Amino acid sequence: MRSFTKLASAAAVALGLGAGAAAADTVKVGVCVSWPGYAMLEVARQNNLIPDHDLQITIFEDPLGGHAALAAGQLDVYGCTADYTPLTVDRGTDVVNVAFLNPSYGVDHIILAPDTEAADLPGKKVAAPQAYIGHLLMGIWLDSLGVTPDQVEWVNLNADEAVGPMLSGDLAAAYMYEPWISKVLEASPGSKSAVNTADPEVLKTGIFMDALYMNKNFIAEKRDVALAVLKARWDGLGYWNQNVAETNKAMAEFLQWPEEDIGYVIGTNGKSFEGGIYMLDFDESAQLCGVLDGEPPFGMANGSMVDSVALTNDWWVKLGLMDKTVDAAAGIDCSLMGDLAASGYRQSLTAN
Repeated sequence: MRSFTKLASAAAVALGLGAGAAAADTVKVGVCVSWPGYAMLEVARQNNLIPDHDLQITIFEDPLGGHAALAAGQLDVYGCTADYTPLTVDRGTDVVNVAFLNPSYGVDHIILAPDTEAADLPGKKVAAPQAYIGHLLMGIWLDSLGVTPDQVEWVNLNADEAVGPMLSGDLAAAYMYEPWISKVLEASPGSKSAVNTADPEVLKTGIFMDALYMNKNFIAEKRDVALAVLKARWDGLGYWNQNVAETNKAMAEFLQWPEEDIGYVIGTNGKSFEGGIYMLDFDESAQLCGVLDGEPPFGMANGSMVDSVALTNDWWVKLGLMDKTVDAAAGIDCSLMGDLAASGYRQSLTAN
């Protein structure tokens, strides 16, 4: 699912991302991994919800590679995790986060090896993919136990790569999501989930979030197109809400997933799946941006998007990924969401 296989360069070449300028009506969209939460622009494309523009969508399976393509202008739009936002500021890239899309609603876990307690962790190996949501979750969990990052041996593994080392006893803990959680729990009696992102206090922070990024030059030079793409993303979400079975099937084909696995992540009720992800509708996302009145879900505050990015920055410094605090607001551009809200666009979706 949220796998990291370094295929970005091959994908970019195959789809012509390194070639010259695209036609005026073409928008180059990147998806950082094969993940249902990032598929709503494909839903919009398939259902002709943005008829004036051709969405050319690339699945990278490499979050950092996709971010590099976006920063270089090889992409216009990119769906990935929000935890990268402070790094876009620190590195001075022409990239901004234009909207929060969905919080993890229990899909991300830390799995603890059998017969392992907090006191056993210092000096042991723990696995999480660096500079990604699992790195952040592992660090916060260790901190809650009073274990500092330098007290453990970090191993840079994604969930699928950590299964073997967990089963062999080489790891004391690992970041995981389904189907790898079930595989480890079934094959290793005594292993257990120590924490997951459905925890109310975790949800309230807003830091385990997917986001939509855009290249600043794309916004500046083609603002009307950027606005059309953003609207299409929410229109795609609305289409899914009203046509769940049909859309989940189409998502499975697009992402090359078993159809039932789509439901275990994004749900079958048009809104969320506890143990998967919660899809923010336009109104909820606009409230997080602070461009629409009202209270977002899960105790998050109106306008708290900047605070969530700042908190992520604090954790990246604590975990040694960054060495300074940046201006979190510089990584966010809520003006497009504000324009949509000002135009009267609204979307408040409920479970079917």
